[in-house]
Amino acid sequence: MITVLISVFVMILLSLFRVNVVLAILFAGITAGLMAGLNFSDSLEMVIEGMGGQAETALSYILLGVFAVMIGYSGITGVLVSFLLRVLRGKRGFLVMTIAAAACLSQNLIPVHIAFIPILIPPMLKLFDEMKIDRRAVASALTFGLKAPYVMIPAGFGFLFHKAISEEMTASGMDMPIQEIWKAMFIPGTGMIAGLLIAVFITYRKAREPINKPDKTVDPAGSEETDTARFGMKQFLTVAAITAALVVQIAMDSLIYGALIGIILMFAFQVVPFRHGDDMVNDGVKLMGMIAFVMLMSSGFANVLKETGAVEELVNSATGISSEANVITSAVMLLVGLIVTMGIGTSFGTVPILAALFVPFCLTVGYSPLATTALIGTAGAMGDAGSPASDSTLGPTSGLNADGRHHHIWDTCVPTFLHYNIPLFLFGLIAAAVL
Repeated sequence: MITVLISVFVMILLSLFRVNVVLAILFAGITAGLMAGLNFSDSLEMVIEGMGGQAETALSYILLGVFAVMIGYSGITGVLVSFLLRVLRGKRGFLVMTIAAAACLSQNLIPVHIAFIPILIPPMLKLFDEMKIDRRAVASALTFGLKAPYVMIPAGFGFLFHKAISEEMTASGMDMPIQEIWKAMFIPGTGMIAGLLIAVFITYRKAREPINKPDKTVDPAGSEETDTARFGMKQFLTVAAITAALVVQIAMDSLIYGALIGIILMFAFQVVPFRHGDDMVNDGVKLMGMIAFVMLMSSGFANVLKETGAVEELVNSATGISSEANVITSAVMLLVGLIVTMGIGTSFGTVPILAALFVPFCLTVGYSPLATTALIGTAGAMGDAGSPASDSTLGPTSGLNADGRHHHIWDTCVPTFLHYNIPLFLFGLIAAAVL
């Protein structure tokens, strides 16, 4: 129990003190290994061995970064920003809620997950600054769109999340049809809606002056030659490349194939001259390379927690606190999920672990199947918002920090932790009590 608590605390504390998140996760992984009885060398080796678990995701992020830079080079995003300036000038709340709605579509209707963020958000940063939008509100909107739909709606990534809950609960001895999962997750999801509204219209409603830092926005060579005021043939071909990338990604269920097709078509259509290939790749790595490496490191940390049995020890210790179904027991189970997911950084990866350990306990103390589902689903979702290692926070930061004016921890993780984990906890307790 102590192993997970201390290692996750190390990661969070170092991150809050602005230690680079890669180093924070690395130190947390080594700490977990040392706490579990391994020596320094074995702890580091276990972190490195686990990094391969996110290799495909990391490569996907790099290729998406390259594709995003190419799209920016085409000038199509300039057309979009010019349109939004005319239509939405002065309507900060409406623009942020529109971004939240677009993010929701990325989970269910058009399942591209975070792929749209490095394409859509960096060109809008100047618009945010002109409208004096608090980027913490945008981060909250993006994280909401990346999480709430799959928590509540059984389609796209939501279907995969609900399927994982159903299969893992059934395998652990409690039958739960997938079509019933939404009934248990609707109440916790409502809490996230409340958190979004509070973030956008209360906490971060006021105008915020842009942070005075040197502009580091990716600006590939030759982009200044592109006419961003009109929609011409180059922009039309860019839309065709984006559409093809989306179709291939959905058809093959692979971000890598989708991004590769998009990159190849951008060269083939001569939207991006081949002589600028090196600049595109270099700028794409600058845009998304850090995010990709954080995902690799978080996979290594998760490997240490799993292989040393630290997570199972934590759950067993926590569930031993109470022997009946009550508010205290539900609260302990949700807090366990928060801690585990903060460390592992993924709801999908946490559900199998929690289901295997929670279901037998819930059967023993008398939780109903729907209440058990609410606890497992909410415990898995808690911590994903706010975790320095989660793609639900790394994705928004990748777009909002393209100009170097958005801090991953204080401008993304802290706001999303407060506005989503607290409502998830409270509404999860309500769901466990009434279902």
